[in-house]
Amino acid sequence: MQGLSEFLPISSSGHLLLVPWLFGWNDFSDVSVEKAFNVSLHLGTLIAVVIYFRHDLVRYVRDGLRMVVQKKKPHTTEGRLAWLLVVASIPAGLFGAFAGNWIDKHLGKPVIIAASLIGFGLLLAWADRRRGQRTFEEMTSRDAIAIGLAQVLALNPGTSRSGISISASRVMGFDRDTAVRFSFLLSIPVTAGAVAVKMLDLFTDSIPDGLLIPMAVGILTSGMSGWLAVAGLLKLVRSKSFDAFVIYRVVVGVAILAIAASGWR
Repeated sequence: MQGLSEFLPISSSGHLLLVPWLFGWNDFSDVSVEKAFNVSLHLGTLIAVVIYFRHDLVRYVRDGLRMVVQKKKPHTTEGRLAWLLVVASIPAGLFGAFAGNWIDKHLGKPVIIAASLIGFGLLLAWADRRRGQRTFEEMTSRDAIAIGLAQVLALNPGTSRSGISISASRVMGFDRDTAVRFSFLLSIPVTAGAVAVKMLDLFTDSIPDGLLIPMAVGILTSGMSGWLAVAGLLKLVRSKSFDAFVIYRVVVGVAILAIAASGWR
């Protein structure tokens, strides 16, 4: 579930909260164990996207460093993109660091997740219908900041990090392939930063007893499914719209609202 929903525009954080709620799973002895396991899931998807874009990342890092060290012009598209990814990562990183506890306490409720799935799903449908032909060569720092600010909304479970960044990119006139690729690449610094912080806490407190093997399984399965999601979505957007994901979000959102209203969960 983590591997697929991290990259598909359907919200991984929302699904990781909804699935246990829906099936009544209470397998974790405490919150620290749950957070430790979730770290492994995010590490798996991080590994997946790094492996998929490994050749691109080598060029981005190399040319990005050359811009600083050599300061030669004209700058390459890869070098510019490397720093634009850094710029776009800053808003969500800062907001998450200062408001993370508040978000955990007040958001993530099934009804809020359901409403977010529906609302931001419809936003994706509207944004994707805007004509856009811009590519990486035309991306500016203003575009990166705008996408980064939009990504702050993804801290709310149910919004979808990939969905909101793709929506923002499409509104600003970028074509589908560029919007999706930038969203996937943007997940690397964002996820890497979050995983690094959580891993530090995990090693400081030590891995809970009996959790090592489940964590390893989580890394493997989220990594494999994440790689498939990246490859599949990039292939899909070249010929199809995001309507299938929008329909899925609306159906799931309505179903969760109905279940919550019925009192079944």
